[in-house]
Amino acid sequence: MTMNQPESLWMTDSGSAPDCSVEGAVEAPVPIEGLRGKLTHDAPLAKLVWFKTGGHADWLFEPADLDDLRMFLEQLEEGTPVMALGLGSNMIVRDGGVPGVVIRLGKAFAKVKDLGGHRLECGGGACGILVSSTARDAGIAGLEFLRGIPGTVGGFVRMNGGAYGREVSDALIDCDVVMPDGELITLPASDLQYTYRHSALPEGAVVVTARFQGSPGDPAEIGAEMDRIADAREQSQPLRTKTGGSTFKNPEGHKAWQLVDAAGCRGLKIGGAQVSEKHTNFLINTGDATSADIEALGEEVRRRVYENSGIQLEWEIQRVGRP
Repeated sequence: MTMNQPESLWMTDSGSAPDCSVEGAVEAPVPIEGLRGKLTHDAPLAKLVWFKTGGHADWLFEPADLDDLRMFLEQLEEGTPVMALGLGSNMIVRDGGVPGVVIRLGKAFAKVKDLGGHRLECGGGACGILVSSTARDAGIAGLEFLRGIPGTVGGFVRMNGGAYGREVSDALIDCDVVMPDGELITLPASDLQYTYRHSALPEGAVVVTARFQGSPGDPAEIGAEMDRIADAREQSQPLRTKTGGSTFKNPEGHKAWQLVDAAGCRGLKIGGAQVSEKHTNFLINTGDATSADIEALGEEVRRRVYENSGIQLEWEIQRVGRP
């Protein structure tokens, strides 16, 4: 079924994912007194994201622990842009860099704990594979799908990450969040107002802990399902390339990759960016792409899909920073 939309919509609706950054930059040094974490000025971000492209962060802070993060944010000037960065798997960092402060959670935030009652408590920096593997070992079913999400708990809680028939909103109990002013609050899943790949998590908030509810399961069966998910990803997705993961949201009743393919975009190139031949909902950096190349390619794909089907694809990948 074709979704009929006015032609003017293409020019007025960007279809963008929620950005974590705002315009502007930090003009004065951020506070460092008493900090135990690592603070870097003009920090290159390309090496921290899967596309391996993009500019620098005005400031990159890697807190030593929760108290260190809270103290740092408490001292920031009000209104300073704050963006959390996980594995950088579902993100385009624009070539002009990211204003304000980028927060990257390290090992202190990557722990996963069995709470009993088939519940897990996970640090915001824990990756999906660690969460699902811990659940398997504890006999907790229902979290296998996290094996298929290439990111960290903080990222997929914010974006309601999902794969293979389930998403975070199906399992999240609540999460602990540090607000841009350093306040630590707990938000039940209902407060996040989850929809498809979107939440109402406040801008600049950093997810430091999340608790998930599973169900009783057999570790062998859970492990087999995780293996199935891993094999399916390996067979269908260009995992061994510089990519950002799934690029566009699936429109209701449609698969994004099928729409992209039908519009003749398989293998399409702009500069060093290319639509994957293996999975057309993936964009790849063939080696010398800029973030501008990747974003321009995505916009060209959206234009061609709209012309071909009347359906406007929306970005799933976050695009952050200055052009």
